[in-house]
Amino acid sequence: MGDFVHLHLHTEYSLLDGAARIDDLFRKVKEKGMDAVAITDHGNMFGTLYFAECAKKAGVKAIIGCELYLCSDYTDKTPQSDTDHLILLCKNKIGYKNLVKLDSIAYVDGFYYKPRVDYKTLREHSEGLICTSACLAGRVAKRLLRNDYEGARATAAELKDIFGEDFYLEIQDHGLSEQKAIIPLIMSIAEELDIPLVATNDVHYLEREDAEMQDVVMCISMKKTIDDPNRLKMESDQSYLKSPEEMKALFPYCPEAVANTVKIAEKVTEPVFDLNEKCEPIRDKTLIPGYVPDNGQSAYDFLKDLAEKGLKERYPVITPEIRERFDYELNTIHTMGFIEYYLIVWDFINYAKSVGIPVGAGRGSGVSSIIAYSVGITDVDPLKYSLLFERFLNIERVSMPDFDIDFSDERRGEVVEYVRRKYGSDKVAQIVTFGTLASKAAIKDVARVYKVPYSEVDRITKLMDGKSTIPESLGLKKNKDGVDVSVKELREIYDEDMNLRKIIDMAMRVEGLPRNTSMHAAGVVICAKPIADNVPLQRNGEDITTQFDMKEVEQLGMLKMDFLGLRTLTDVKKAVDYVKEDFGVDIDFHKIGYEDMGAYELIGEGDTDAVFQLESPGMKKFMRNLRPTTFEDIIAGISLYRPGPMDSIPNYIKFKHNPDTIVYKHELLRPILEASYGTLIYQEQVMQVCQQLGGFSLGQADIVRRAMGKKNADEMERQKKIFVYGGIGDKGQTIDGAIKRGVPEAVAIDIFDEMAGFAKYAFNKSHAAAYAALSYQTAYLKKYYPNEFLCSILNNRVNNIEEVTKYLLYLKSRNVPVYPPDINMSKPYFSCEGKGVRFGLVALRNVGLSNINAIVDERNENGKFASFEDFIMRCGGMGLNKRLVENMILAGVFDSFGIYRSRLIAVYEELLDRVALINKQKNSDQISLFGDILQEEIELVANYPEIDEYPHAYKLAKEKAVLGVYISGHPLESYMNRIKSTTFNTGLLSYYDEDEDGSRTYTEIKNDMSVSMCGVVLSTHRINTRSGQTMLAVTLEDLYGQLECIVFPKNYDKLKTVAVEEAGVVVSGRLQIKENEVKILAEKMEPVEEEQRAKPADPGARETLGLILPDSDAVLNDVFDVLTSYRGDIPVIINRGGKNYTIKDRVRKCEGLKGELSAVIGEKNVVFFMKKQ
Repeated sequence: MGDFVHLHLHTEYSLLDGAARIDDLFRKVKEKGMDAVAITDHGNMFGTLYFAECAKKAGVKAIIGCELYLCSDYTDKTPQSDTDHLILLCKNKIGYKNLVKLDSIAYVDGFYYKPRVDYKTLREHSEGLICTSACLAGRVAKRLLRNDYEGARATAAELKDIFGEDFYLEIQDHGLSEQKAIIPLIMSIAEELDIPLVATNDVHYLEREDAEMQDVVMCISMKKTIDDPNRLKMESDQSYLKSPEEMKALFPYCPEAVANTVKIAEKVTEPVFDLNEKCEPIRDKTLIPGYVPDNGQSAYDFLKDLAEKGLKERYPVITPEIRERFDYELNTIHTMGFIEYYLIVWDFINYAKSVGIPVGAGRGSGVSSIIAYSVGITDVDPLKYSLLFERFLNIERVSMPDFDIDFSDERRGEVVEYVRRKYGSDKVAQIVTFGTLASKAAIKDVARVYKVPYSEVDRITKLMDGKSTIPESLGLKKNKDGVDVSVKELREIYDEDMNLRKIIDMAMRVEGLPRNTSMHAAGVVICAKPIADNVPLQRNGEDITTQFDMKEVEQLGMLKMDFLGLRTLTDVKKAVDYVKEDFGVDIDFHKIGYEDMGAYELIGEGDTDAVFQLESPGMKKFMRNLRPTTFEDIIAGISLYRPGPMDSIPNYIKFKHNPDTIVYKHELLRPILEASYGTLIYQEQVMQVCQQLGGFSLGQADIVRRAMGKKNADEMERQKKIFVYGGIGDKGQTIDGAIKRGVPEAVAIDIFDEMAGFAKYAFNKSHAAAYAALSYQTAYLKKYYPNEFLCSILNNRVNNIEEVTKYLLYLKSRNVPVYPPDINMSKPYFSCEGKGVRFGLVALRNVGLSNINAIVDERNENGKFASFEDFIMRCGGMGLNKRLVENMILAGVFDSFGIYRSRLIAVYEELLDRVALINKQKNSDQISLFGDILQEEIELVANYPEIDEYPHAYKLAKEKAVLGVYISGHPLESYMNRIKSTTFNTGLLSYYDEDEDGSRTYTEIKNDMSVSMCGVVLSTHRINTRSGQTMLAVTLEDLYGQLECIVFPKNYDKLKTVAVEEAGVVVSGRLQIKENEVKILAEKMEPVEEEQRAKPADPGARETLGLILPDSDAVLNDVFDVLTSYRGDIPVIINRGGKNYTIKDRVRKCEGLKGELSAVIGEKNVVFFMKKQ
């Protein structure tokens, strides 16, 4: 061992307070002549396993530690609670377990701004640990700086009492006056108490020139600029990885303190992580939870019986092919030791199904298992769709199987809680994930630190795709697939603008650093032993997660599961429930199957709004061209509609409709590619080609597929030779090769090269098949029960106004009546009514579900409300606030009572106050001065003022304010034809991919794209430029949402008179996409042509409702029921038996009235017309 070891070092996992990257650290350690080093990140152990792995690869001894935060009492969570730093290092596995325990307690129980543990707890978990007194923030140093020598001495004595000869007093010298002042005092305490000294450098970065990078990282963390005089910063540039010579030169007066670093390293007698020759953790099989059947059977017999029973239910006739596959899988699962894993997964899925929690058909390669299909883990027949079990599990590739499970997003938490109850809350945890400084974020953050104008930064980031690293974008290196993704314009900026080059260079240095932690959206870890005894835990808000990521906990031997919440499962469940409620029909897709042509017809028409995976405009176009007729078409569609494979879409469509034109490179490919019309799409097909043409086993074929996917050039060349010419496989087996199987050499080479080029894009067919099942189910429900299905969609998105608006517009475009919210007709949520959909009351803003449920319960129990006063009298005592009632009025909830909204607004507060007084008297039986009991007000009567109704535009605006959408009309309803002729609407903004730093890549629009949009001007805002010119920001609203248009100075004078509030306009220009925000840079703006507006009414005529009725009293009664629900001021004339009758009741014009009447007598028999008076 060398003559100095760094024992106080912060890696990037100190989260923007350390920048010593683990990937670079060990090369530097070796270069500087050291062969051991410690990790002591602030308060956490996030990086310790990765640190140990990299250390072993480099041949360096890893010392696992942590700089903990200590306090007097970790239960004291008040501002007066102070924290001190303390370094702990693990001597052995016992020390590691104690450090894990301490750090877990610090996060889970002691967290108060920082993870804290107290000295009492430290004493209880001190075995196997070496302790050093830390930096200036340690308690010994802090007390010395306060001139409290005795207090510092007492702390040192206490720590010596806890750790004995494994406690060291730490001295540091970064050139700081405070350090120089206390070193003699620390040495004095060491001598008095016989405590050894240790010299350390508080390493935060690797080289001295990295000090500025550390400063930038701290500024990013604190959201400060580099020139902020009040920010926290390091006072020297000495916190780098110094050489042994530099350290000895710092402490010539205390050589034993330097030498003691080596002695401490020698005390580390046992690696805390057991790593194999590949420097990967050796899986601890004792951590995998077991499964003990309740009936006393062995796990194998229990799974076998369960699967045999399920097999008979899944397959009425068990063919030899089915039996062979079943036996082969069961034997493989048993041989590889995964029987109990299957049972654990089966158990929580079985629980979910038993309590009505929707479970997905499957996810990932696990869908290929017939055992999983038999026991109900998955719901797609793997044999029917040629799904290969070896893609999931095979003896030639030893790795844990991985069932990822989708549950209803509303009830996913119940399944997690079940698992906690089953295995113990201390043995189940969520999993941490790390947010990093991705490429664009790194540039933006660094630029902000250096106060570079946003416009300059935007020049850089808008050239980047958000997926490539900065060096890749600059052309300094190729991407992981060996492809040059450089951007010429970006490289020109880098080469020519020295100021921006500095920003980009610094951004490259910080790119990829972890910046925060969060909880993995789906990951759950299950352990046979308490997790906190094996890996450290941390707190994310109220959630407890592991400090190791999902890959690491699985490598250590714990069971990692992905419990995903999928909203579409909730959509399907609710739709099925609504169908049962409305029609008494039980929808069971196991019985219905996946061959209904009506569902495929809907998909082929492109009517896939709200259909899972098939909703985007591009996918609609694909489906219209494809006209799918089989489930295989849907699987292929989901697999092909991605960057890369999309290039194969034209051929797939062509060959589907013209199968005679398909040419196979060899006849052996026909059975493999026939279902996909000669097109290579799936990973499973790559495996089958290797098997059928090359003679590989499916297990070996999967290894080839993985090598292709990883672009491992050497391995691919080796496998190519075996594929073409034959050879010896990885397990010593003889492989024929394609030539021996009758494939010409040139053809075999061509086929392998084509597979290798496509393999990185090839999709997992098992996963696509499971998701295709959901696509089919949603298409089926939409085809045969469209209103019930759309109600489920709306109710699952009731708090997302953009999506509610989108689907309401869809319903209207299909001439489905959307009835307004109504006090006597609406349910809490959207519901089906006649041939239309009724708005749910809970969709109103600021009403609250509990209030709405109380109102609906009152109506169900005691009958419909006869009037507004009746509603107030019966519900006013429920604690309804005035804001709630006002919103209900403005939303039109009481319109069916035939009273203007303006008049209801004028009286509702007085009525609520009167009811409150009545209820107060009822509850108190208050006695008056005259001894009489106050009389209850028997009837509530409102005195409505004689005022006009609100103007139509005002009513619409208020509806939008309280509902989030327009319901009784729309400001754009006069411009519908003009809207159809434009190329852009804000609905396209809902289609995007998002990377880890939140940057969006819109799939249907592009930056600088020429567009035209029709909308209503909501507001305008003048902007004065630095040069004194004037720009205009115009907020436009279309049917789907709002967008800002920018009118530059050159167009300002000619467009300012067009951009008038409430005016309908068509704007043409180019899209600007910046920081996820989309704007139109307007080049042209014109008012909607006059003839496209609704024609003005004849001043001598009055709008009238005309109804044509059959000669039926039942129909007449139904019509009168509808008319009385929509009282207003429009006259009604009925034509019955050839005669016209004027009805006494008048109505108001709205979509709800038209929709309900159309449902009774047909849309063509409901006509609004102008009748001369």
